[in-house]
Amino acid sequence: MFQKLFGSYKIILLYGLSLAGLLFLMRWLEFRLLILDHATELYAAAIAIIFMVLGIWLAKHLSKPKTVLVEKTVYVDQSENFVRNETVLDELGISKRELEVLELMAEGLSNNEIAARLFVSLNTIKTHSSKLFEKLEVSRRTQAVEVAKRIGIIPL
Repeated sequence: MFQKLFGSYKIILLYGLSLAGLLFLMRWLEFRLLILDHATELYAAAIAIIFMVLGIWLAKHLSKPKTVLVEKTVYVDQSENFVRNETVLDELGISKRELEVLELMAEGLSNNEIAARLFVSLNTIKTHSSKLFEKLEVSRRTQAVEVAKRIGIIPL
């Protein structure tokens, strides 16, 4: 069958296939010699590409901005028509002096400034503060002020 189809062209096909094989061999050798001649440059380029890709990947993963969502209740200032919740004051057992200390804390005064304003010692203010923290079940001044505003014993 091969002779029927390609009988007269057998020599031409053989010659063409041998030229194609020879050309392929020459190109392969040229490429191989090219790589051998420039091996250090190719290795340096490969290492540079690897480090570039690694740097881009690290930059994308390490420098992502961290978004923190904070939900906080915002109280509207209604100090001119404020009515103190006396029931909660009685339930918690907060004295008038402790209430004064709490209001001065809400103004942002330090313990020393509160002591000077009320003409008492610093230890007295610390005692009132610790009693307030116990009664309001908090551990910080800011928490005490926030809870007091929320339950209506100091103006917002």
